[in-house]
Amino acid sequence: MLPIRTRPRSTRPGLAAVALVVSLTACTAQAADGGGRPGARDHGSAAPAAKVTVVSPAAGSPVTVNASGGTIAAVRVVDAEGGTLKGRTGAGGTSWVSDRKAVPGTSYTVEVTSRAGDGAESTTRSSFTTPEPEKVNKLTLAPGKNTTVGVGHPLSIVFDLPVTRKADVERQLKVTTSNATEGSWGWVKDHSGRDRADWRPKEYWKPGTKVTLEADLNGTDSGGGWFVRDYRTGFTVGASQVVEVDLDAHRLTVVRDGRTVRTIPVSGGTPGGDKRSWRGTAVLMAKEGTINMNSETVGLGDAYDKMVDYSMRLTWSGMYAHAAPWNAAYFGNANRSSGCIGMSDENAASFYASVNVGDPFEITGRETKGTVAEGNGYGAWNLSWEQWRAKSALR
Repeated sequence: MLPIRTRPRSTRPGLAAVALVVSLTACTAQAADGGGRPGARDHGSAAPAAKVTVVSPAAGSPVTVNASGGTIAAVRVVDAEGGTLKGRTGAGGTSWVSDRKAVPGTSYTVEVTSRAGDGAESTTRSSFTTPEPEKVNKLTLAPGKNTTVGVGHPLSIVFDLPVTRKADVERQLKVTTSNATEGSWGWVKDHSGRDRADWRPKEYWKPGTKVTLEADLNGTDSGGGWFVRDYRTGFTVGASQVVEVDLDAHRLTVVRDGRTVRTIPVSGGTPGGDKRSWRGTAVLMAKEGTINMNSETVGLGDAYDKMVDYSMRLTWSGMYAHAAPWNAAYFGNANRSSGCIGMSDENAASFYASVNVGDPFEITGRETKGTVAEGNGYGAWNLSWEQWRAKSALR
């Protein structure tokens, strides 16, 4: 997060935009007299100076400049750090609007060059300061910048504060891919309870796709707080690899580039209660290695509290694929875990080395407790394309 400098505050943070009206006096110019030599202009016939109005906006609105009795030749809007707000002059040259919005808690200097009816130019400067934001919203991006991920990983944004103006935020999120991949934003509630926006392709990513995000959020009001910076990230899609988990057959199959390359006997969640596994498509979120797993953290009482090797997270609610040597008698023939997908130490070690964050796990089975929800990890693939697109705030 960029530090926010202390600047002069408005005593009324909700103050509407204020018009700063500056009358410009035309500069004295030289004109040729009848003899063809330079001479003083006849001031009695000079056109009136242009009158320029600079509208200093509330944060979240563009800067506007209007001219009467003349036209706008140039506008330069600069913040205290030297950053500029570029803009466009309207038809007829009597108005100018910045492309970006004014940011809260920022001082701006506006330099306007106008042209009077007789062509004489004048330049003036004015300044304004927007009030400091009461709340600043921040976000967390996944996957990480410059990473390589599997074909199922969405571009995911989790917001620190509520987003009630989702359409305004979504308009500022630009996704570019190297092969014109079709995709859509969808808004979900993260397992943490926070607002989240994911960009999911219509189908799994094509291997080698390069993805970039330009989140021009600086000066955007989320409804729960202001954004005071822009964000940039990018990642690459790796090999096509899908993990098929058949809990009825107690088998895990690795499919790479459409070919089966490996089959592993496993044991899934115990049927008949809360220890059942989830079904549907879950995306490998993280390879966490050796971690402590405590059943009390997922609402299963004191069933277990142990260190677990080769842990691969599939949901926020606690479903993993991992080594489970204590369940060796059930691999390949029965589901007797507390909800995770267990396998031998040897198989877990080699499987852990071969899978990638972002690989989709397609889990099937009769004795499961439901489908992985969109916000419980990356469950967007459990919705049809039409259902997912309907979750965009701009549809």
